[in-house]
Amino acid sequence: MSQSDVLPRRQLLTAVAAAATAGATLPVQAAALKVPASSDGPPHKIVYQLNHHEPEYQEAVLNSIGAMLKKYVDDVSIVVVAWGPGLHLLAKKPKRPVSKIHQQRVRDMNQSYGIEFIACGNTMHTIGWEQADMLDFVRVEDVGAAAVMELQEKGYAYIAW
Repeated sequence: MSQSDVLPRRQLLTAVAAAATAGATLPVQAAALKVPASSDGPPHKIVYQLNHHEPEYQEAVLNSIGAMLKKYVDDVSIVVVAWGPGLHLLAKKPKRPVSKIHQQRVRDMNQSYGIEFIACGNTMHTIGWEQADMLDFVRVEDVGAAAVMELQEKGYAYIAW
């Protein structure tokens, strides 16, 4: 499911909820409620760096993503770029220990909210992995750091810790 598929659905659900709430007291305004169209996507854009394999680190990143979704709902586009030891979270058969719960959260975030996950091709080459070794929804970019830079050039805020 692409980001463009998920956002209209979430925007529609938000609009329906708002219309239902407003409909009891303001039927004319509720009927006129429209989801704003934007060719540039959501007004908030954030790219996370994921470069460690420790479960506590990965938990913190995933929790931060969850907090952003809760705060901004449809008004945020989120991308996670993984390289180094963090890449194992996105692999079908990780070579380092990876929490199955974290992998399921990543899958759910992609499928339910359109969060995009990008794997660093350089790291993959070093490990001997190819696209087929990654979870099905993961996109591979030649250089993870370049993907972050290009997203920043498109207005994404860069979050790393």
